[in-house]
This record gives sequence, structure tokens and C-alpha cells, in this order.
Amino acid sequence: MIQRQVLATRYFTTLIGLLRDRSLFLEEIRSGIKLKSKVSSLLICSSLFFAVYGGIIGSFHSVAQALSSAVKLPSLYLITLIICFPTLYFFNILFGSRKSFGQHFAMLLTAVSVISVLLFSFAPITLFFLISTFNYQFIILLNVVIFAVTGFIGIKFLYQGMQLLSKEDEEGLSTRMSILRFWLILYAFVGTQLAWTLRPFFGTPGSPFVLFRELEGNFYLSLVQALGEILGF
Repeated sequence: MIQRQVLATRYFTTLIGLLRDRSLFLEEIRSGIKLKSKVSSLLICSSLFFAVYGGIIGSFHSVAQALSSAVKLPSLYLITLIICFPTLYFFNILFGSRKSFGQHFAMLLTAVSVISVLLFSFAPITLFFLISTFNYQFIILLNVVIFAVTGFIGIKFLYQGMQLLSKEDEEGLSTRMSILRFWLILYAFVGTQLAWTLRPFFGTPGSPFVLFRELEGNFYLSLVQALGEILGF
């Protein structure tokens, strides 16, 4: 029991270190200091925060949906990272980066962890609206905004971190930064499409619980339809 508490404290201490002194944390990644410890801690903490937020949005429908979304949301971010990571890593290596696989992965995981913390900070607001309103389309759009804002901040954090990581590798730096900008767009598209594939996260009111829905349409079409219903179009 004591050992578990010590481990939990270590995991969250690593995350707090990232939030309190971002420059030092990123510098340690650039120097390759305790990468395994950082990766494991950030992976566990971010998964927990995503699970909490997923459970909250899933509770809009049922307990079963809450449990399902608590698993799906951390899976969404981790699977998207796994799918997109090799593209960024190998292109960076090809154009002059001398940083290791672990350094690249740790840097990406810091951005994902920042997103998870921001989502967790929005949890009370989301819970308030879940309790106080039963408008399904409003809840969907509210969370689209929340995910967009947190995702933008996470992407900005990653861009700054990758610039720091590449500080010593001047050869091909401008090309790698251009690749990173393209990769961030790719990451966003993969993430939204994967989210569409893994849905539902909320569950349609009045419908029975389903683990996955049939593949039809896409995320962007659904967003336009939700806006149309709210605005009365």
C-alpha cells in the first residue's frame, strides 16, 4: 500500500514539475534526463485525467456509457499519438535531427499531458452544464469548443517544445519546423476521424447504450448539422 502511494506521488510530482517549470522540464528532455520515468509518469497521469473527463461526458447518457467513455477518451489520444508519431520521428531524423526516439516521444507526451490537465480543469464546468441542461446539441458543441481550445494550447506547447528540442541541430531546422506544422494538421485530422470512429462518447438521449456506432458520414458533417439544429436551420 505504501509503495503504491509512493509511486502515485512520484507520477504526479513529475506532472507538477512540468506545469510549474516548463522550461526546466523541456530542457531535461532535451538533455535526455530520466526519460523513462517521465514517459511512464506522464502516460499514467494523462490517462487518468482523460478517463475522468471521459467518464463525465459519458454520464450524460448512462453508467455504461460513462465507463465506456472513460476508456475510449485516453485510448483516443494514445492511439492517435501512436499512429502519427513514426511520421514525425523518421522525417525529423531524415532532415538532420539527432535526438532519440525516447526524446521525441517524451516531448509529444508532454503536449498530450497538458491537454489532459486542461480537460480535467474544465471538468467542473462540463459537469455543471450536464446537470443544468438537457440539450444534447449544446453539450456536443460545448465540448467541441473545449476540445478545440485545449488541443490548440497543447499544439502550441508542442511546437515550442520541438523548437527547443531541435536547438542544437541546426542542419535542416527550417525544414523540420515546416514538417512539424504539416504534421500538426495531420495529427488533428487523424484525431478527429478516430474520435468519429470510436463514438459514441456522449450517447444519444433516449437511445440504448452501444459500444460503437456504424461508420457513416464524418465529424465535420455532424458538426454542421449540430450547429444547424441549434440555430434553427
